[in-house]
Amino acid sequence: MNTDPIADYLTRVRNAIKANHRVVEIPASNLKKEITKVLFDKGYIANYKFEDNTVQGVIKIALKYHPVTKVPAIRTLTRVSKPGLRKYSGVDSMPRVLNGLGIAVVSTSKGVMTDKEARNLNIGGEVLCYVH
Repeated sequence: MNTDPIADYLTRVRNAIKANHRVVEIPASNLKKEITKVLFDKGYIANYKFEDNTVQGVIKIALKYHPVTKVPAIRTLTRVSKPGLRKYSGVDSMPRVLNGLGIAVVSTSKGVMTDKEARNLNIGGEVLCYVH
């Protein structure tokens, strides 16, 4: 049993990038699927596929690298809100990652989105992770 599935998700992606893997498989959950969609929409991953052939299902993520230099699109993935210490942010104190160059993935009442989208919708939420 895993106590922090989001941290496990981020660690699997981080490890796959360090090992220069093209595809990483992660056990699925609804929150992980939403985080994957946000990463795809913002161009941090090349593609993704949800497979529901098992009880839990699997998320297959195709990682994105620069075609010439082979530098990964995701440089850092940092977990912010942990089970032991949750981090919530209002719209006025929403974090900016690398002064707007990175994204903060935020779980709001309107779904999982980036910090910029949450600011535009004028809602706060739980800051799940930073990506840049």
